[in-house]
This record gives sequence, structure tokens and C-alpha cells, in this order.
Amino acid sequence: MTTTDIEQDLTRQQDTFREGLEANDWLLPTLGDGVTGLGPQAEDVVQGIASAARGIAARLSPEAGTRRLRFPPVNGTRLLERTDYVASFPQLLGTIAAFEGDNKAHRQLLATYEEQGDWSAQLTPAGHALVPAVCHPLYAYLEGSQVDGTVFELVGECYRHEPSPDPMRFVTFRMFEAVRIGTPAEAAEHREKWLAAGTELLTNLGLEVQADTANDPFFGRAGKLLSAGQREAQLKFEILTEVYPGHPTAIASANLHEDHFGEGFDLRTADDAVAHSACFGFGLERVALALAAKHGFDVAAWPASVRQELGLS
Repeated sequence: MTTTDIEQDLTRQQDTFREGLEANDWLLPTLGDGVTGLGPQAEDVVQGIASAARGIAARLSPEAGTRRLRFPPVNGTRLLERTDYVASFPQLLGTIAAFEGDNKAHRQLLATYEEQGDWSAQLTPAGHALVPAVCHPLYAYLEGSQVDGTVFELVGECYRHEPSPDPMRFVTFRMFEAVRIGTPAEAAEHREKWLAAGTELLTNLGLEVQADTANDPFFGRAGKLLSAGQREAQLKFEILTEVYPGHPTAIASANLHEDHFGEGFDLRTADDAVAHSACFGFGLERVALALAAKHGFDVAAWPASVRQELGLS
């Protein structure tokens, strides 16, 4: 098959899968490209995956224990700067704009709106941004702290501007993340334990998965060097499954940040060394849809062992 044939075949598979998801109320279309609601069965599965992940956290809990926190999906634009997201991933970020004008400006806005023009161009940056990774607000919250190897459990919404016709790729989506901040050894241990445990869970759910080295989509020429270095150092692993035969999709990832966030947010260990961090994350909607592709759209007909693992029995 030619490259064009392969791409067309993949597009057909994506279209067929999306049509099935929508016809069976798994996905609920909205007016935003890549922004999708979930029906009752899909939401039950998402909650089951998050619950199973919390079970892993309890089982793998280090001596320092775990803390379950929640941060909103919106933060200050400063967070994008402090995490280097603006420099590394400008193509993915999203900021919020608001109307801050007077009556005259409002009349101009209405005139543009009535003419079906781009009224959004008359809004002003509000100083807020959509959070691109669930763990990022955690480092800012802990800034200047002494850390002790505690694991933080986080579930939240992420935004990344990468609209796609693929129903597996949302613009806004939920992640479960288990983050550990401590010594280099503690961060490395966390990444390895969770990579093994996450792979085991997904296998127990009936998915055929494999872990492989990966890289983040760093932007620009310098980004190519960063991506190559990330792969060479094996800082990022993804757990992949084939929702579309021959086309692996990442549904979870395990990341070793080294001292990137420890340095950026002045996080220190008990011996006053710069802290290292690592995170493991399940893409909750991605795992749920991968399960639908594997077991069908009727959760009641799924294997009993899978339903039990998700607390759906």
C-alpha cells in the first residue's frame, strides 16, 4: 500500500469508530472541534479506570504515603512560563480572553457580531491559561518546599490545541496522574513501579499493550534536539495499544523529569539537594475508548473479569 492508501485507510477506521461511538452514546458531539462529551457507559468506565488507578496508588504507596489533590483546569498564564511550556510547546497551549471594554467597545463588539465577523478579536487576554498537564499546578503549589518522596494523586482536565478527526484524540481530556517528588532514586523507582503496574492493569482489562520509549512534541529546530535527547535518555515511556490495526495509540505514559521542576520551583530534599520528579498518567478517555474498541459498546456484555476490575459488576 502507498502512504496515501494507508492514510486513507486509517481515516476510514477513525470515521467508522467515531460513528459507532456516537451512535451508541459513548461520545456526545459539541460545537467545539475536538471537544466531546461522554455518555453514561463511557463515564462509568472512566470512573472505573480512575478507581483502579487509585487502587494501584494504595498498593504502591511509599513510606511517605500519598496525598490526593485537585487543581482546576485553569491557572495563570505564568504557569505556562514557569514550566517552560511557552518555549517548548507553543503549538499546544491555550489562553483565555475576556471582554474588558466600555459601552463604546461593546457597541463595536455587537456590530462585529451582527455582521458575523470575528468578535473574539476584540477580547483582551485575561491572564489565565488552560492547564496542559495535570501535574503542572502541583509544582507551583509546592514552590520553595522541602519534599519527602510523597506520591500525589491527581485527576483533572488538560487542554492541548491539537484538534483531530481521530476520536481517540481530544482537545480537552482527563488524566489520572501519580506524581512523586523526592530524591533521584525515589523518582526513578516511582516511574519503574508505575510503568509495570500500569501495563499490568491495562493487560488485565483485556488490552494488548506494549511500553516503548517516546518523546514529547517539542517545537522548532531546538525541539528536535530536545526530543532526541529525551529518547536517548529514556525519560519518557508510553504504553501503546492498537485501536486501529497497525497504528499504535498511546493511552498512558511514564515520565522522568529529572530536576526540571525541582530547579524551576525550588523544590528541595531533606539534604537540601534539588528534588527530582516523575509522573505516571492514564489518559482516562483514551483507555475507556480503547476498551470499547476491544470489548464493544455494551459494557454489560464485557468480560466479567474486566467489569470486576473496574468496579462495574
